[in-house]
Amino acid sequence: MEHLCDTVPALVALAALVLIVVLLMAHLTAGKLSLMRHEKEKYFITASGEKEPFPSLHDPHSRQLSVVIPAYNEELRMPVMLDEAMEYLENRQRRHPFFTYEVIVVDDGSTDETTEVAMRHTGRYGADKLRVLTLVKNRGKGGAVRMGTMSSRGKLILMADADGATKFPDIEKLEVALDDLNPKPENMAIACGSRAHLEKQSVAKRSVFRSFLMYGFHFLVWFFCVRGISDTQCGFKLFTREAALKTFSSLHVERWAFDVELLYIAQCFNIPIAEVAVNWTEIEGSKLVPFWSWLQMGRDLVFIRLRYITGAWKLQSPIKTD
Repeated sequence: MEHLCDTVPALVALAALVLIVVLLMAHLTAGKLSLMRHEKEKYFITASGEKEPFPSLHDPHSRQLSVVIPAYNEELRMPVMLDEAMEYLENRQRRHPFFTYEVIVVDDGSTDETTEVAMRHTGRYGADKLRVLTLVKNRGKGGAVRMGTMSSRGKLILMADADGATKFPDIEKLEVALDDLNPKPENMAIACGSRAHLEKQSVAKRSVFRSFLMYGFHFLVWFFCVRGISDTQCGFKLFTREAALKTFSSLHVERWAFDVELLYIAQCFNIPIAEVAVNWTEIEGSKLVPFWSWLQMGRDLVFIRLRYITGAWKLQSPIKTD
């Protein structure tokens, strides 16, 4: 009993020391928010080969919808997705002539012909409808989405993955959900596509280890960052322009866990969020490495909360990009 009494204070002291070390690590390794862009990233190339400057998210909207597609080495998977998206958008515009749109493909420092593949669609539809933002170096999916969003013209802004795993017409479900949130007067609202309804089926196909990692990730998301959202990672999210500006202006994480920080920021600002079941099919060729990517995301989740707690990161008022 005496031995136990000596051990407990030692364990408490050790736990306190570990917590202090983790807090210091989170604070000292926190990267600063940077919306700087390389000179080459300020322009897009038209179908005729001319350079024109990208607009800013701070400007008033001039299109009904912007679609931002982050793409890293997606020369093989992206054409199918782009064909489906453009067919839907063109048909919708024919049915409703007042509907206007743009697609922004963000090449995240690819080493293949992602930019060239996307530019073929620019040649087909024109740069007013499809623009390519080629990043000088790889930033990560979150960094690519932010760069594309900050260059968009839409009243609504859709984030969509280049693999086409989510059927593009499901955007209409997100639009209905966004309207149901009644985002007036500040026009702040986000609708998130969700695969939570497919979880039982997917778990049955996964190994026990991958299921353990998935449930562990969900717990960390719930415990540290975001409550009330079952699937934070679905790459199909619709923002009002005002909500996009508010959230992306504070976004720090540029890798896989950026969705979580984005929704954490939204909840901190009390921006209403809807979660909508969407059609989803797993497409081969994912860049996610199961164990190491989940490990990195788990670390990022813990550090997201701790960095806001320690003041290393702060919620920002929207600022202009340089």
